Amino acid sequence: MDNHPTKSRESASSPTEISRRDFVQASAAIAGSIALGIPAIAQQPGINEPSVSEPEYVALSLTVNGKQHEVSIDSRTSLLDLLREALGLYGTKKGCDRGQCGACTVLVNGQRIVSCLSLAACHDGDQVTTIEGLGTEEQLHPVQLAFLDHDGFQCGYCTPGQICSAVALLKEWKAGEGSALAFTPNAAAELSRDEIRERMSGNLCRCSAYANIVAAVEAAHRSERSA
Repeated sequence: MDNHPTKSRESASSPTEISRRDFVQASAAIAGSIALGIPAIAQQPGINEPSVSEPEYVALSLTVNGKQHEVSIDSRTSLLDLLREALGLYGTKKGCDRGQCGACTVLVNGQRIVSCLSLAACHDGDQVTTIEGLGTEEQLHPVQLAFLDHDGFQCGYCTPGQICSAVALLKEWKAGEGSALAFTPNAAAELSRDEIRERMSGNLCRCSAYANIVAAVEAAHRSERSA
């Protein structure tokens, strides 16, 4: 005979146990109380008041596409935003704004940089060249012509950065500057397609026009060598 008879459901329940409905109702009541208390806390002086610093403006003088500019800007302004928002040069595109896509590539003193990661205040006295300064409507830059001849674009959004990067690439190769593939390149040698791919790897094309971009850079290199 079982000396421990089974207890009924009611007698087995602990006095601390609550039903699912009671739990939901209690949770809702607590959440409502917290929500109602937030405005009152926020209204108390000195609580949740973020400190906002006034922008610091700096005077800046730089030459863009051969034209000198004297501007006063917020010290936090990127070179990209200065070009687009202050100077109205919209050819330089804002892509990722993280320095990862290369759409904002410009030339500073002949060197290519991603302008979204560079503070404009750091370029006082510098020479900046954007896509608008490479050629004219009457006489395009040889790299621009090569991109047209080889359809080195589709939507065209990344094209200004691609072209500026390609212009710098050809200059780097001619100067004998190394890359991950060729640490001491022979400037007199042909620029290989693998070398072009390596040196253009910082410029992304979401339309995947890479084959035509490489062909365009290769054509511009051959045209430069035969000139």
